[in-house]
Amino acid sequence: MDGPEGPAAQPGPAERSRRSSVSSVGARAADVLVYLADDAAVPLAVENLASLSAHELHRAVREALQLPDIALEAFALWLVSPLLEVQLKPKHQPYKLGRQWPELLLRFTDAPDDDVAVDEPSLQFRRNVFFPRRRELQIQDEEVLRLLYEEAKGNVLAARYPCDLEDCEALGALVCRLQLGPYRPGQTTAGTLREKLDSFLPTHFCRRGHGFLAALRGRGAKAGAGEQGLLDAYRRVPEASGEQEPTVSTHHRAYLRKCHELPFYGCAFFHGEVDKPAQGLLHRGGRKPVSVAISLEGVHVIDSREKHVLLGLRFQELSWDHTSPDEEESVLWLEFDGDHEGTPVNKLLKIYSKQTSVPRETQRQQLSARGCPGPPRPRVPSVSSV
Repeated sequence: MDGPEGPAAQPGPAERSRRSSVSSVGARAADVLVYLADDAAVPLAVENLASLSAHELHRAVREALQLPDIALEAFALWLVSPLLEVQLKPKHQPYKLGRQWPELLLRFTDAPDDDVAVDEPSLQFRRNVFFPRRRELQIQDEEVLRLLYEEAKGNVLAARYPCDLEDCEALGALVCRLQLGPYRPGQTTAGTLREKLDSFLPTHFCRRGHGFLAALRGRGAKAGAGEQGLLDAYRRVPEASGEQEPTVSTHHRAYLRKCHELPFYGCAFFHGEVDKPAQGLLHRGGRKPVSVAISLEGVHVIDSREKHVLLGLRFQELSWDHTSPDEEESVLWLEFDGDHEGTPVNKLLKIYSKQTSVPRETQRQQLSARGCPGPPRPRVPSVSSV
């Protein structure tokens, strides 16, 4: 089983699927690689892989990493590729789903046949989308906090979590503290940070000109806005109060606490498209690629190219419906209150995506009006019927 999705230098969650997760399969034993958020691989020698459940493989990962019981709730096994991401249920059989991956791609994506033929998922140990944020900051185990931090950091650097520059600088400053140690007046400079800037900030905040004029800047040139802002934020990272030095976990927890301010932190993501506004005399709009983030609280629609939020709604602020593929093109409809030139209006957003497909029993329970109980749980493509 074989992951990049994000354009940043930092590997996105899907990038690890470039590497095989199963090196050999025999009648009894196999060597399995499960990838962590920091791109490290956990090698496992397992018996009867073909019938092994996600729950059993999850336990093997926890035992190999010596993680506490809270890891059972905080993390899940995922099958991830550039085309599709699936959080596995405990009863799922990862090897079986890996073998059926082309069928899942045909069911949940519009990928060309050539891409389907070469796409292969990797097994990844990632945050469980159903794990409540409030419980993260109660975790005391250093390794669990580190894994959550590494995953959050990767999502920020890959712009999967779109942040403004100020938030990115605050988060990047904590990464500086963890990687470079305490800020040292007179020693830590913008030039120090410049060499590894893409380890601290998303790529689109690290871009600088190339060519003759850029070369003239030299090493002593004035720092760019991102470098200087990052340096200022690094200077403000709290240090020891009294005799007690801050621990690594203190900074991991601070990073997660800051990420909790992002409404799409910990979401399940899927790919889709929305209609562009009609332009010109011929009223041709076309479609815009988007990433749809669904959490326990609501839905956010993110422009995949520009890396900014187009729409964010809590479940109590919207109604939703779904047109199934056997009727017409698979569409998720979001209905919500809006404003047009000062006048309250009812708005409707149409999201095209096979990954919004839901079982028919769920469709019968869809919301028909605001205030109805039971908003949809965040979901990655359902494979319960596979």
